[in-house]
Amino acid sequence: MAEPASSAPLHGGADPVDAPTGADPGEQRVWPALLFALSWLAWFGVLQWSVVRFRVPIVLTLTIVTALLAGWLVRRVEVPRPRWLAPVLLLGSVAIILRVPLFSYLRGGWETAAVVVLVVGGLAAAVLLLLPGSRAPVAAAATAVATQVAVTVVALVGSPRPKIDVWVVLNQGADTLGRAGNVYTQQWSGSPGVQDLFPYLPWMNVLTAPGRWVAGDVRWMLLVWSLVLLAGVLALAQGRPARGAAVVAVLVLAPGSLTQVDQAWTEPVLAALLVWFAVCVHRGRAWWAVVPLALACASKQHLVLLVPMLMVWRPFGWRRTLATGGIAAVLVLPWLVSDPEAFVEDTVTTLLTFHPIRFANTWYLYLLNEHGVTLPFGVTAVVMLTAVAGSVWAVWRRQPDVDEVLRWMALVLAVASLVNKQAFYNQYWLVAALVAASLAVVPRQRGTADDLPDVVEVSARGRPAAATTLE
Repeated sequence: MAEPASSAPLHGGADPVDAPTGADPGEQRVWPALLFALSWLAWFGVLQWSVVRFRVPIVLTLTIVTALLAGWLVRRVEVPRPRWLAPVLLLGSVAIILRVPLFSYLRGGWETAAVVVLVVGGLAAAVLLLLPGSRAPVAAAATAVATQVAVTVVALVGSPRPKIDVWVVLNQGADTLGRAGNVYTQQWSGSPGVQDLFPYLPWMNVLTAPGRWVAGDVRWMLLVWSLVLLAGVLALAQGRPARGAAVVAVLVLAPGSLTQVDQAWTEPVLAALLVWFAVCVHRGRAWWAVVPLALACASKQHLVLLVPMLMVWRPFGWRRTLATGGIAAVLVLPWLVSDPEAFVEDTVTTLLTFHPIRFANTWYLYLLNEHGVTLPFGVTAVVMLTAVAGSVWAVWRRQPDVDEVLRWMALVLAVASLVNKQAFYNQYWLVAALVAASLAVVPRQRGTADDLPDVVEVSARGRPAAATTLE
């Protein structure tokens, strides 16, 4: 997830077929891609291990990779995407899945079946991405999608009632919505955790409930949102099927993904909405981008941290940002009006005062677990606001393309997670998903009203820069 290098074009690298004649292959260095691969695998290696345990090395690794992501953004370096990168990431992911402790409610043959699906899917996708021809990337993407579906089916059949409050809250919340009740005034039965709290904004309830209504479990709807996310990644890679297929495969096979499916974590909803926001802006349909962004902002509170940078980013701009806020407010209004006290208590007050969970891998928990020190809220707020302010300043000054904006989003969310009371695999997965999606972006065609003037990428020697890609 990091790539410090010396060249500094605005966009990701061109595909080999786009590289100009005469470009010096010697300028295409191997080490930045290797560093990215090591960062990605280290990130997900410790994340798979992190459920459900706190360890100082986990926090240190997440912090180092976040710092490398910040360095990548500050220096605006070329994103390396050599043909071998995705297969290396897939093989590394398979090794982590097999060797690193994995938490799951699946037992016995069901857990074995899920692991076999992931291993076979990862190896098959790696081989297909190395094959020549135009059909191999399509087959690789299809393999990744089939793997996502298969592992979800195994998880839902093998673990029909996971012992986690998220699953209970979402399913019983769907039942409440179905009878036109208010999730913010409900008591949950059989929950191993929260008993009377709906911790999300109301549209997370709306966007996941159909899985319960149609198939008896919200996790089926989370599968749908995962597929929407993968479709968005492929849409960002328009005209470059190998690039999109590589990112889709790497994202599906990210270590720990089985736990995410099993636990009913909701981040695939947010990732899908943010990626489709990026697709709409990237294709010059910025007003349509208001819709997925408003749904995302009406679903989970911390996405408000991403809004300030979008206000100063001209391809989206302050008018659309205000429209997003207005639509999100209208979407949330029925629940707020129904019981303002219950709504604020669940979505704001309780979350600010909620007790720390000791196996959250954050600096807040490091100080608490290792030194018995409670980090003041003011310190956490200052760190998060500094990250937000840095993203606003950079985006305002640079007016980057959508791939860099996605990475700024990832950095802000990573910093917020690292200093928070609670941050687990799912929050950190969302960070990585945004980085992965950014690598699928193909530089857009210029000429729309929202576009900035063309920027020609040049190498350090003054010639057009050449780069290899995930193809």
